[in-house]
Amino acid sequence: MPLVDPVTMSSTLAKGPSTQGAESKVKAVIHPVPVFDTPLAKGIAFARPAVLLGLLALRFNALVAEPVATLQSALPVVAAIQAVYAALCLPVAGAQHAKATKKARPGEKKRSDATGPNPISTAILSLVLTAIATPVVHVLFVLFGAPFLDHVPHTILCSAHFALLGVFPVFYARGVDSQALIAVAGASAPLDETFGGLAGALVGAWLGAVPIPLDWDRDWQRWPVTIVAGMYAGSLLCAWASGAVFYGKRLGASVTRDE
Repeated sequence: MPLVDPVTMSSTLAKGPSTQGAESKVKAVIHPVPVFDTPLAKGIAFARPAVLLGLLALRFNALVAEPVATLQSALPVVAAIQAVYAALCLPVAGAQHAKATKKARPGEKKRSDATGPNPISTAILSLVLTAIATPVVHVLFVLFGAPFLDHVPHTILCSAHFALLGVFPVFYARGVDSQALIAVAGASAPLDETFGGLAGALVGAWLGAVPIPLDWDRDWQRWPVTIVAGMYAGSLLCAWASGAVFYGKRLGASVTRDE
């Protein structure tokens, strides 16, 4: 039975002993985050990449001409889409523990009132945590080659979009549980839409930086146009692939399968 803490929004963890030698100690197993098995959730999860990529295509010329204004105006739209997607498609961190603790005692009638984590309040809290994480993402962008003193508004807005795409779903579904977040950061968590979205945003942003130094003298090569396009394409496509094709698989073969 998964063990989570609804107060700290911890992720779904189960304890299982390893099989050999020094690995016989009990260690946590991180489970993938499923999308709700309902037509509405499946439809939203399928439509989200098309909607966001379509909006990016429609606003691409504006992004090239005025990146700061375009990224700023798109930020609340992307935040709303991500919040709706999370609330209707992903389980709230701690939801399974809440269900487990509400089991009726022998002879006690089941009560229909739900005291588990609320999707709306969790989405709001996750957005707050995402905003707090945005400066950290900005620092990481600078460490990986983004302009330090120039184009600061460009970089901070790019970081905010990255955080919404890659970090927000992880906060919503995993909470602030240290073991789950370390597993995601260390790429040892199983693939699902949340982890795939974060990994895809990283790879997409990295590949998006490739055209910038090339001597093509094109307007769309300016910072951070290709970074934004790359991280949107990478995050959304990898999230879909991780949820539909590679769900539950792990990066590398060194980690044993979850029971």
